[in-house]
Amino acid sequence: MKKNYIFTSESVSEGHPDKLCDIISDAVLDLYLSKFNESRVACETLATTNKVILSGEIRGPEIKSDEIEKLVRKEIKDIGYNQKGFDYKILEFHNYLHEQSDDIALGVDSSDNKDEGAGDQGIMFGYACNETPEFMPAPIILSHKILEALSKERKSKSITGLGPDSKSQVSINYVNGKPNNIDSIVLSTQHDENLDQNDVKEIVQPIVKKTLPNKWDIPSNKFFVNPTGRFVIGGPDGDTGLTGRKIIVDTYGGAAPHGGGAFSGKDPTKVDRSAAYVARYLAKNLVASGLSDKCLIQLSYAIGISQPISIYVNLFQESENLEEKVISSIKKNIDLSPRGIRKLLKLNNPIYKKTASYGHFGRKELNDGSFSWEALNLKSLFQKI
Repeated sequence: MKKNYIFTSESVSEGHPDKLCDIISDAVLDLYLSKFNESRVACETLATTNKVILSGEIRGPEIKSDEIEKLVRKEIKDIGYNQKGFDYKILEFHNYLHEQSDDIALGVDSSDNKDEGAGDQGIMFGYACNETPEFMPAPIILSHKILEALSKERKSKSITGLGPDSKSQVSINYVNGKPNNIDSIVLSTQHDENLDQNDVKEIVQPIVKKTLPNKWDIPSNKFFVNPTGRFVIGGPDGDTGLTGRKIIVDTYGGAAPHGGGAFSGKDPTKVDRSAAYVARYLAKNLVASGLSDKCLIQLSYAIGISQPISIYVNLFQESENLEEKVISSIKKNIDLSPRGIRKLLKLNNPIYKKTASYGHFGRKELNDGSFSWEALNLKSLFQKI
């Protein structure tokens, strides 16, 4: 592998049209789980100029459309959209959620002679590395932190003039395979009509600076703010949003493969979500145990089948024997069935809306069970190998 290179990752804020749709889909999921923690939910959201449309499949308690609509409008308000082309008060709301297919339910449900099966076929990846305290690649973590800090300042009204829709992109120079310094930063953020490009740069520069590691600085000639010069019209008024279109932002910023399945709006019987979480959990604990500087894990599933069809581990070392021992330990000690994953990580709780923006990985485990897959309580298992 190359030792000296530049690697880039991007993030988008909660006001980005696709992220807004992810948040709505996960808020609907949380609503169902809060009323019945084994609800089956696959909620897709589309947002465009003053219009939001929900579609998908549900198996759970009956919830009136009025309650769902109230929730959706609240989420949009909290993000900050009351602009002419996308206003939480006046936008049209359409709800096309319907009952889950009996054929899908048949494959997933447990019975007297079979355990609960996976909700779909597919491949899921988990990744971790020791280049940041979060065990995540540096470019994606910094891209998230810049936008999260910008959002907090905007919502607290510490700054004015910026809108909810923003994107960041961080390029990092790696020397001998380790992050060394920032090569460039790109930041685009929605702003008020009366602000120009220099005004926006003056607002965001100190916020960006505070998010960077102490030894790093903003590159003076490669800090690009609103490169087109103007970003007044934003959000779903400027660009249609859809659930599940930011899967690389959600995971590892392109530093590791992605199986292709999105997370948001899906209950944890869908292995697109739960198996990606447990794969991250295993990879992070493997790296934290000291076995390797980085780890990639792939799990594959078939619809209706309980256990994974295959497990792949890459420790980026010469020793295949060590990887075989890791796989053996995982199979012996960890139940990777959908039910086993949900029990291990306590996934049947309404914890998903907060995952929808600023990454599903590299976050702090919270007392309510959120981000349980970030816990480091499995290190001792791998230290025994």
